Amino acid sequence: MKEALKQAMKAFMAGEVPVGSIVVLGEKIIGRGFNQPIKTNDPSAHAEIVALKEAANFLNNYRLIGTKMYTTLEPCLMCVGALVHARIEEVIFSAYDPKSGALESNGNLLESNFLNHRFSFQGGLLENESSSLLKNFFNDKRS
Repeated sequence: MKEALKQAMKAFMAGEVPVGSIVVLGEKIIGRGFNQPIKTNDPSAHAEIVALKEAANFLNNYRLIGTKMYTTLEPCLMCVGALVHARIEEVIFSAYDPKSGALESNGNLLESNFLNHRFSFQGGLLENESSSLLKNFFNDKRS
């Protein structure tokens, strides 16, 4: 998760919402990403999506069987959908997102009957560090 937090700091420094993600296969990081929709003019350039794309390119396969994602914020609806399609095995996230989180905070998307894949997940790992970074970012934006 510390590596995902480093990615979140890159987003923070770029003026983007500070979310970072990594994809791991075994002990090896195969994908890294941080939020960059403003810079890229791409509404899908969330940290999770960027990390999934890098991991898929590394494996030369859009199916990321046996991989785990570490991300600093509970994934949104779009990112959960991408994680399902990628066949990720597990997601570990830091901070819960009461506004947009789709794993626990809103909707419990993985309980939907229409999904053809589900992954395990847990939240709260280094939650204080991630939450502080997000709060500092939004406090800076407001002042």
